[in-house]
Parts: sequence; structure tokens; C-alpha cells
Amino acid sequence: MNIAELSRSRAFSPRRRGALARFALGAAFGAFACAAPALAIDGFGQAEWAQRYDSDAELSVQRSNTPLLSPRTLAATEQAIERYKGIVANGGWNKVPAGATLRIGSSGSAVLALRKRLAITGDLDPSASRSGVYDSYVEAGVKRFQARHGLIPTGVATAQTIAVMNIPADYRLHQLETNIVRLRTFAANLGSRFVEANIPAAMVDTVENDTVITSHRAGVGRIDRQSPVMQTRALDVDFNPYWTVPASIIRKDLIPRMQANPNYLTENHIRIYDRNNNEVQPDQINWHSMDAVNYRFREDPSTENSLGVVRININNPYGVYMHDTPEKGVFGDDFRFVSSGCMRLQNVRDYVAWLLKNQPGWDRDHIDQVIASGERVDVKIDPPVNVYWVYITAWGQPDGVVQFREDIYQRDGFSTANAGAAPVIQPVAQDGVNRGVNRGADLDPGPDDR
Repeated sequence: MNIAELSRSRAFSPRRRGALARFALGAAFGAFACAAPALAIDGFGQAEWAQRYDSDAELSVQRSNTPLLSPRTLAATEQAIERYKGIVANGGWNKVPAGATLRIGSSGSAVLALRKRLAITGDLDPSASRSGVYDSYVEAGVKRFQARHGLIPTGVATAQTIAVMNIPADYRLHQLETNIVRLRTFAANLGSRFVEANIPAAMVDTVENDTVITSHRAGVGRIDRQSPVMQTRALDVDFNPYWTVPASIIRKDLIPRMQANPNYLTENHIRIYDRNNNEVQPDQINWHSMDAVNYRFREDPSTENSLGVVRININNPYGVYMHDTPEKGVFGDDFRFVSSGCMRLQNVRDYVAWLLKNQPGWDRDHIDQVIASGERVDVKIDPPVNVYWVYITAWGQPDGVVQFREDIYQRDGFSTANAGAAPVIQPVAQDGVNRGVNRGADLDPGPDDR
């Protein structure tokens, strides 16, 4: 298809077709150099085709190999505080108009405001902040912003992303100042091999010789069933585990599920045992009373077991642990606060392989073989590995990237309402359905009863 044909194509807007027609006319008379600047001009005085349609590799946020609990992170957070003090002293940042979703092809004053907002925090080059067109360069800046705030980097400025952008600069500074106190607690003596689990980020890292070895998305405790902050040790790994339902979950979850669906236990391979370890049938229990708490409920090992195919036991007074899950979809969500206090781990086999790496015969191939066998196998971790469950909502990285997460448990002591911001909307799954509302959350492996 030549230029003249393109100018008549319905694939282009009348404005773009007119520009192509002028381009073709100029080229026919050897006036290419004069005709090119005559292409469509947007409402902000910039040639439409002069936009950047390549992304800037420097704007991407790479996975850091620096541990969250590290002197290097502490130093980077101190630098971030000074940087954000400067931003606050200069009046903070502008708000991006809420309402419309902005993406490639959008244009107007909202995009101009978006560019200016991204430029202030280094998510976009300041020289690119004066246009009202949403191109791939802006998309890269939005992705960088999203990655820094724990959102899946789609490059689309949704209502959720814009709400996070509009949290004031003084609130972000307060987060950094609050969290540097927490980081100082873990600045040294953590051990040469340890696990760091950051609850607000819903992320778990394995660390060796001050370097992150593996990173895992996690599903952590819901707001009403919070994961505890603690320092502990990983003691052993249970392959193909049974799951015994705690009494608290029998009361809160299992009884209502059985009232709604009398076949729930059978469908989910959960057996009932009395005090003498005799198996009992579901219809022998009065589900409209608390009679069920007098029985033991145990789910058979399988890939559909609520614990998945592996459970990692950690020494603690809260009865919580780390485990696999059959509900892998949760790891694709921004909002992963879905459990009853325990932590579900993405790529849990890699995590277990790291825990057992110093034990002869427990390489990844053998781990896969044991899981495939379906047999119950328990392995002690020798020596036990230090595990830190922490609550860090803001930190700096040595590469200059500053990370923020929502204060999901409201422990920072300062709300967005106090800072004059609209409340942050709760993230949802990418398909518009919160995957936490499923079997894995309705009857979720919670703390062992104490």
C-alpha cells in the first residue's frame, strides 16, 4: 500500500489521513523536506509523529539482588529520605486528574499532568514532561512507577495507579522516616543464610552472603487475620502433607461452608475423625451447631490439598507456617492479602531446594521425585535457617529506586486522609475478580490452634 492509499485508509483518523495526504503531495513535488514538518500537530504544539514510541531501558526496574535487610538498603533509604525532603520542600508533586484510564493513544491535559507527576520522582525524564500525548515513553514511566509501588507493571494508568500517584509527598516522606527505624533493627547479625519475608510487599527472598538468591511472590495474612512480625527459624519440610483444620477455621469457615453445601467436605477430600480416631461421615454431625469442633478434620495429601505439595515449619508461638497452594492465580494479583496468617509461596520448590541445598541427596530433581510419588516425607533442615517476617512499607535501593507499599495493616501511624489524599482503592485481580475469594480463601490454611 503506497502513501496515497494509506491516506484513504479507514484505519487512520481523518486528521491522520489529512496529514498523510499532505505528505504524499509534498513528496510528489520533491518537497519532502518541507512537507514533513506539516504533519499533524497536537493541542500542545508538538508534532504527533515526533513522539517517542520506544521505551527507555533506563526506566525499567530490575529485580534487586540487594537484600531488604541489608546495610546497603539502610544507606539507600537514608539517601531517599534526603531526596524526598527536597521534593516536599519544593511543594511536593501535582495531582493527576482521576476518572479516565490513560494508555497509549490518550492525549490531553490529564496526560500532561501525568508526565509532570512522573518526572518529579524520576519515573520520566524531565525533558519529556511537556507533551500531552501518551506514547511508549510514558508507558515505560508508568511501568516503572507501578513496579516501585508493588503494582503489576502494565503501563496503563488505571484509577488504582492514579490514586497511588496522588498520595502526597509528605506522606511518602513519613513512610521512609518510619521504616528506616525498622530497617536499623535488622542492619547486622542476621546470619550468612536467611529468609526475609516482607508482609506489606507480600514477597519472600532467600539471602546468602548478602545477596538475594531467589525471590517469591507470597500470599500473606488478610487484614482481619494478620501475619505476625517475628524472628524465627525454618526447622523442617513436610512433603505431600496432610492438612488438619484448626478449630478456629472450623468455626469461622468450615461450618458455614457445610451449611451452604453439604457435599463440601467430600468434594474437597476432607475426612472427619472422632476422639478415638474413628472416621465419621458428614451426615453424622449437626452443622447448625458447634458440634463440629469436637471432631478432627484432615485433608488428604494431593496437588489440590490446601497446603499444596509442601509445608515449611517455622518455630513460633503463633502457629503459622509457610506452604505451597493449589490456588496459583493469587500470585498474579496486586493484592495478595488472602491468607489466615500463614504465607503461601510462589515457586515453592525452588524455595525448598534452597533451604535443603546443603543436605546431601536433596537437590531439585530429588525434591520433584518425592513430590511426584505422593508419599508423606518429612525432612529436617540442618542446620535450621533464620527467618525474618518484617513489616517494611518504604525503602531505598542502591540503584536509586525508591520502593513503597500500602500500609495494609495500618501500622505506620499516619493515614493518607491526614495527608489530604483520597483513600487508596483496594487492588483487584487483573481480570477484575479478586482471586482471594475462592476455595483457598474460604477454607484457608490458618495458624495451628494454640
